[in-house]
Amino acid sequence: MRNFNTELSDKHNAAHEKYAYSFDFDIMHPYMLKSFSTFLRPGNLLELGSYQGKFTERLLQHFDDVTCVEASSDAIAIAKKRLGNRIQQVEGMFEHINLPRQYDNIVMTHVLEHLDDPVQVLQRVNREWLSETGRFFLVCPNANAPSRQIAVKMGLISHNAAVTPAEAEHGHRITYALDTLERDASRAGLRVVHRSGIFFKALANFQWDRLLQTDIISKEYLEGCYQLGQQYPDLCSSIMLVCERGNR
Repeated sequence: MRNFNTELSDKHNAAHEKYAYSFDFDIMHPYMLKSFSTFLRPGNLLELGSYQGKFTERLLQHFDDVTCVEASSDAIAIAKKRLGNRIQQVEGMFEHINLPRQYDNIVMTHVLEHLDDPVQVLQRVNREWLSETGRFFLVCPNANAPSRQIAVKMGLISHNAAVTPAEAEHGHRITYALDTLERDASRAGLRVVHRSGIFFKALANFQWDRLLQTDIISKEYLEGCYQLGQQYPDLCSSIMLVCERGNR
């Protein structure tokens, strides 16, 4: 019998398919991993919100022991087809799952903004799942990305942190900036050891997808956007916190 959480997950999956962009998979995923690289710990890894396993596949290039948590049985089935037995999968909601151990690296990318009670889940990361010397990598879309600020000036959205109709359909509850993201991490007791941005972005995702089909954008230009994002984190497509265990 299908339960309410399963139905919500299926609706989210349908919205996700409409909201999926090559820019996210082909550009942002590699640069997220590059941003993590100098902070990763040896050992195991937990991915919270693995969906169909596309980012997981990149994580497996660096870790042999990977556990994924995902609420959608349909997404898990696709990930299994893609990755086989290379990962351990846990089906369930973050608020209710029980995990058998602690993890040296925990990754949550573009997931926190979907949660009804993000601080509660971050508290579980801090109190239950993160090892004594572990690190938590938290990435969210950035309210202050130039593409959003331009949309405000165009009258398309009311303010930088607005949740657009497309984002709401995709399941977003909030649009974070660096200060509000760090606020929620601190409320959960996590200790922020590094904050940054990933990829300077002045164009919307659909505009990037069109550009990526041409020869206008070079690898050097992409790397330049990444490097500029390190200099101006508040003007990036996504914002990132690296956290360690704090007050329990």
